[in-house]
Amino acid sequence: MIIFRLQATICLAATLCLLEGCMVGPKYHRPSADAPAAYKELTPAEFKDTDGWKVAQPNDDALRGKWWEIFNDPELNALEEKVNVSNQTIASAAASFFAARALVKEARAQLFPTVTVNPAITVQRPSATTSRGGGGGSSGSGSGSGSGSGTGSGSTPSSTSTFTDYTLPFDATWQPDLFGRIRNTIRSAAYGAQSSAADVENTRLTIQAEVAADFFQLRGQDSLKELLDSTVIAFQEALDLTRALYETGIDSEESVRQAETQLEATKAQDAALGIQRAQFEHAIAMLTGQPASTFSIPVEPLITSPPAIPFGVPSQLLERRPDIAAAERLVAQANAQIGIARAAYFPTVTLSAIAGFESTSFANWFTWPSRFFSMGPSAAETLFDAGLRHATVEQFRAQYDATVANYRQAVLTAFQQVEDNLASLRILSVEIQHQDAAVKAAQRTLVLADDRYKMGIDPYLNVITAQTALLSNQELAVNLRIQQMTASGGLIQALGGGWDASQLPSPAQLVTKAPILP
Repeated sequence: MIIFRLQATICLAATLCLLEGCMVGPKYHRPSADAPAAYKELTPAEFKDTDGWKVAQPNDDALRGKWWEIFNDPELNALEEKVNVSNQTIASAAASFFAARALVKEARAQLFPTVTVNPAITVQRPSATTSRGGGGGSSGSGSGSGSGSGTGSGSTPSSTSTFTDYTLPFDATWQPDLFGRIRNTIRSAAYGAQSSAADVENTRLTIQAEVAADFFQLRGQDSLKELLDSTVIAFQEALDLTRALYETGIDSEESVRQAETQLEATKAQDAALGIQRAQFEHAIAMLTGQPASTFSIPVEPLITSPPAIPFGVPSQLLERRPDIAAAERLVAQANAQIGIARAAYFPTVTLSAIAGFESTSFANWFTWPSRFFSMGPSAAETLFDAGLRHATVEQFRAQYDATVANYRQAVLTAFQQVEDNLASLRILSVEIQHQDAAVKAAQRTLVLADDRYKMGIDPYLNVITAQTALLSNQELAVNLRIQQMTASGGLIQALGGGWDASQLPSPAQLVTKAPILP
């Protein structure tokens, strides 16, 4: 009785193993990555009384979806909307994702039997000079029947007669996934597709941030153009005044030539701004998928102020950065590859069956006596491979370690980028305050120098010096605000935009026909 129960238990275990299979390979655990408790550059005391940028409050909503709308610029909103529709780099990344998604379906197909059919009608005439007997049953169908069952008509053709062999074989093979090779292959493909989906989002975020940066740079060039246009007018008025004084004998020709030199040099500087503006405009056209020859952005100075950007806690960064999510999914994929390699240590079982109809008479082709079949399992196991499987497992373990290192490096890079942009915004806010004070001081200096020149106390060279100092400080103030806006966009990009890892497609979604990417 005990022996009977033991045998029953063994049979039951074998049956369950056959039907369900067992997984080999290491269980996946997300690699650890240290996240600081707080951002170092985000010290509230250092942001008091800063101008042009405020720190978001802890209860501010996190960035969601169309993050660029936080800048409240309709022109920028319209450009960003075109990125999703027309940018070819994003389209290429999306195509790569769809290819990776197809690999999941290909791997999943291995779970099911393969059924083929190979109907054939073959006319044969055996050689009369050979010693073979009647060969009516030995069809050249390749169906594996070879059973002579094609005699359903009841007649055996002679060795020298011509006859027709009708075959309709159905072949089915199935490899049950006993040790998880196929399931690990599916998981590996699914993790790879998820990584590809995250790559699409990272590409999208990068291009969106680049559009924003180029847009702020272009608007900054418009502000510089506005500044230099007004400066050219002021210098022209100063030249007219100097000429009038020269013509009345109050001033010298040297002062006139100095004023002319300054005016023409400023005009040249003003004209040179058109080169950078055109380049930024052409770059935006390319990023939005439009020909540069038919694309233009109206001239408008930079008036957008940097918004208060919700930054959250550092630990959230691991879920909000698509590049970190892509790196983590590659770690999971590498872990599944180890399971695939380890499955090679175990035998492969194949269940096969072939059945069909074969006859030398068309009338009897589909009759019951013309049937044939064969079926049975087979198993294959490698007994000696000189360490090949062991080396393969070691290879995939090393690749797994490499992906873990890449993941942790991506995390470190993300925190660096956030801290870099936070530091830029903090320091630029202070720098802008001092620079604005310097502009006001330069304006007062120019007024004094101009008054002293008109009263004949100082030469015109003092006025030129004051004008040059004012223009230089005004240009620096504009450039600082351009840097501040680009740093705001850079911080949003470093924080992952409005994305989070919950938007990754699940393994079930990867095998559906429903669209996944926006």
